[in-house]
This record gives sequence, structure tokens and C-alpha cells, in this order.
Amino acid sequence: MCVQVDSSKIIELRNFSIGLPQLMKYGNDKEIHTGICKQTTEEAFLKKDGFLGDGAADLRYHGGSDRAVCVYPYEHYLLWEKEFEKPLPSSNFGENLTVTNMLEKDVHIGDIFRLGEAVIQITQGRVPCSTITKRTNNPFLLKRMVQTGFTGYLCRVLEEGMVRKDSQITLLELHPKQVSILYGNEIYFHKQKDIEGIKKVLSVEELANEWKELLESRLNKLITPI
Repeated sequence: MCVQVDSSKIIELRNFSIGLPQLMKYGNDKEIHTGICKQTTEEAFLKKDGFLGDGAADLRYHGGSDRAVCVYPYEHYLLWEKEFEKPLPSSNFGENLTVTNMLEKDVHIGDIFRLGEAVIQITQGRVPCSTITKRTNNPFLLKRMVQTGFTGYLCRVLEEGMVRKDSQITLLELHPKQVSILYGNEIYFHKQKDIEGIKKVLSVEELANEWKELLESRLNKLITPI
């Protein structure tokens, strides 16, 4: 289902996936317990801590109210498939929502969207982990995601509700500070000593708590004399 957001953008939900943690084989008959292997679904109810029927294996780095929904831009699938000359399966990155016209450079920390009957708010860029390498057997993909900032991003749930595979996604509120996910990723991954950049990201109150704590710690170390 497509919906007009403004005169130049149409957001489309290309794939909607959920899945509970399961054993995934990789490499030479190795196994890992992971929630990355999600399956396309017709509908699911979205609660504050995520979709019913969805879950993460390692709750230290995944899940929680600030990371209830994972989004990945569909455009990057085309990029990676061309670069590595290999097709990628649906929800390859373990995302719930695969979308068009919601690139990291175009969405912002704190932006609010209606998703079907629910309302979600972007909280942080995704920090990709080695499970992506294990699933794809491609160590270069993870590195390129970090290099480019094409990591996808995470959202909290402001209003619970039913989401369906043909649900519309509409922008309800553009955050006034307009700190893009791509900018946040640049500071988080590549410009870790950029004091003004860190302050800019921290100025968004809606930033995920984990990122707040980490960036505040970095900032204190940078501005506190030894």
C-alpha cells in the first residue's frame, strides 16, 4: 500500500516480517540462537515492547522499548545485491519493516509515523552485529553497512495497534531539530571525538537511552581535563 507523504515522496511497505529466536546454522555446521531469521507475515499486533510473535535472542543489544521496531530501507537491498552480485532474502537484516523512501538521510531521530493502527517514533540508528555476517556469509557487507551508515534504524511505540502487510505508513510529525539517522550514525561510528556533533545528537530528547548514555560518556571524557 502506498501513501503520499509530500509532493516528492511515497512511502511503501515492501515487506513486513516477524519471528521468534531460533537456531541458525552458519559456517561449518556452527549454530547460533538468533532472532534475525524473520518471516513475512500478514498481520501482527504491535505492543510497546514490539510485535507479538517477534523477539530477540540477545536482549543486551536487541529489543526493549527504545528498539521495539526495526526498519531497513528497501533501496539498500538493490545496492548490496549489485555490489556483491548476490541476491538477498526478504528481511535479510532481521528488520520488521522493509520500506521505500525512508532512507537514513531523510528521516530523523524523533520523527513520528503512523504505522497501520499504531504510532512509532524513530529513536536511533541500528548498530549492526556479526549475526548479519553469519547469516549472509559475507564479512564485507557488515563493514560496508557501517562505512556508509546504511544500517537501518529503530523505533519506540507511542501507540499500540494492529499492523498489516498492506498498512500505510504516514509521517505525523517531523522532529524540529532534524538530526538525521545518517548524521547520528556518522557521529556514533566515525566521528567519535566530534564534540559539537555529539552535542547535536544529544540535543534530541527523544534519542534512545542507550545512545544517550554512551554519547554522554564520550562527551564527558572529551571535555573533562585529564
